Amino acid sequence: MAEELQISGRNELIQKLLGRSSQKICQQNNSDIGANVASGSYGTDAMIVLPCSVGTLARIAHGMAIQLIERAADVCLKERRPLILCVRETPFNLIHLRNMTLAAEAGATIFPVIPAFYFRPVSTDGIAREFVNRVLAHVGLPQPDAYQWKDE
Repeated sequence: MAEELQISGRNELIQKLLGRSSQKICQQNNSDIGANVASGSYGTDAMIVLPCSVGTLARIAHGMAIQLIERAADVCLKERRPLILCVRETPFNLIHLRNMTLAAEAGATIFPVIPAFYFRPVSTDGIAREFVNRVLAHVGLPQPDAYQWKDE
């Protein structure tokens, strides 16, 4: 994500995403396989991988915990914690689909990055915000600004 947004500094990513710094968010180095989130005894409620490349999906699906992101995902699966994989690359080939099946069978939720249009967004920013609202609501975080379908 940092590469695609052309962000170089560790704290710059949080600043760019939130528009401000955060005391609650702690960035981890992906090469730090011994970081706190790599342990089942470290209390996390869920993990969201957004965006999730098909390479990361493959490593998670096959239990190849080479980097911290795969190890933390593996911990979520073994501890039966929610793991949301927001796969972003299309079209999918058969290998991708099989890896999604493996990950889902292991307990992950496959949540492809697919925009919603039923709420009639007026900007791409609105589309992105609504997608994030849906993902966060899926792990039980209230999203008061999210679109709510109303029976007409």
